[in-house]
Amino acid sequence: MSRTLYIASNNRGKQRELQRIFSGYDLRLPSQAGIFFSYKEEGESFLANADGKAQALYRLVKQPVLADDSGLCVKSLGGSPGIYSARYGAADPEHPLSDRERNSYLLSQMQSEQHRTACFVCCMVLKLDEYRVFTAQETLQGEIAATPRGTAGFGYDPLFYLPEFACTVAELSAEQKDTVSHRGKAARAIQVILQHLGDQETW
Repeated sequence: MSRTLYIASNNRGKQRELQRIFSGYDLRLPSQAGIFFSYKEEGESFLANADGKAQALYRLVKQPVLADDSGLCVKSLGGSPGIYSARYGAADPEHPLSDRERNSYLLSQMQSEQHRTACFVCCMVLKLDEYRVFTAQETLQGEIAATPRGTAGFGYDPLFYLPEFACTVAELSAEQKDTVSHRGKAARAIQVILQHLGDQETW
């Protein structure tokens, strides 16, 4: 039987990505239930932001919620953009740059950097009710490419190069990305929890 999980996001690309992994569940954006959802990320960690989003959406829907906070951490930039990945390079945080503009800005910051090691981070929170919360945090290791490559994915995917695949994340198939990505790893950890809970009478 299909169960509904509300995603604390307005990103349809993220919804499609997560739906492939949570195939036995009906993943819905708040807007698909006629709910306006907006959350100002002011936490000091991926966990704080993900948990904050989960709590905020749960108060609106009173049903199980899945939330995540993801970001790119570049070693030579001191871990930036990190939790500010979605707002990186924007003069006004309320008006973030487009993916293309943000990627161009990152490349401008990396012009003089020879060491291009980076990682994607994803913290995912599953909130089933007021007192039951589960978390998982995972990473994907890679490098920042010199130029964007590929058209799949979203965000920094065209710039995130994976040496073991000799391509960027934006050049992976959907199945490959689900297997190796930070979000895919965190989602599968949450899925194991859901499968265990599915053996119980209630969530």
